[in-house]
Amino acid sequence: PKKGFMSELSAPARRALENVGIKTVTQLAKKTEQEILNLHGMGQRSIPKLRKALQNKGLSFRKN
Repeated sequence: PKKGFMSELSAPARRALENVGIKTVTQLAKKTEQEILNLHGMGQRSIPKLRKALQNKGLSFRKN
């Protein structure tokens, strides 16, 4: 993707989200940080990018 939060991520991280059906920031907000980190292909360096994308929409990761 050329724009949007997915464009900020590495290909493995992007595929990890797509494999569980996450294509929008709203869908991302329904998951906890730990759930996202547990996805195969998702690394620690992606979390700050995802937090920023959520914050830009007034959202955050779901709390435990």
